[in-house]
Amino acid sequence: MPCDQPPHKPAGSLAPAAHRAAMLEAALADSLMMELCDLELRRGGPSYSIDTVRALIRQYPDREFTFLIGSDTLPELHLWKEAADLLRLCRFATLARPGFDPKAVSASGLNLPPDVTRGLLANVAAGHAIDISATDIRHRVAEGMSIRYLVPDAVEMYIAEHGLYRLG
Repeated sequence: MPCDQPPHKPAGSLAPAAHRAAMLEAALADSLMMELCDLELRRGGPSYSIDTVRALIRQYPDREFTFLIGSDTLPELHLWKEAADLLRLCRFATLARPGFDPKAVSASGLNLPPDVTRGLLANVAAGHAIDISATDIRHRVAEGMSIRYLVPDAVEMYIAEHGLYRLG
């Protein structure tokens, strides 16, 4: 689900929303289990997760939702709009990034209510760890470096065709 305007990133630091949606469509083209949701694009303006989850619950009252985050997000999660409410409305699953040790995270260090913190730390999963991020990919493109194998081929081609993330 691409957002229209991320509230935590400076304006102009990302590709326009239409391009981000098109790259996601390209990445999901062969998926039978996933599809693009344009809820935040249609709503417009800054996208706050609490507003999106509430809209999804209204639209699909009989469904349960899981919010996926990377472990690098855990320390800043308390800064999100209405974070404690958000964490009670849906289940959060955290994918451990390279070098992350869930045992090293203290409940008090997350600055969230204890009941929320316990549930959050109970749902940390190890995955296929690759030390790459969207920021790294944008940097590599800006520096003229390869992003092959870091994004789907269709996304790499879209970025090249539209000259996204290039400097100057």
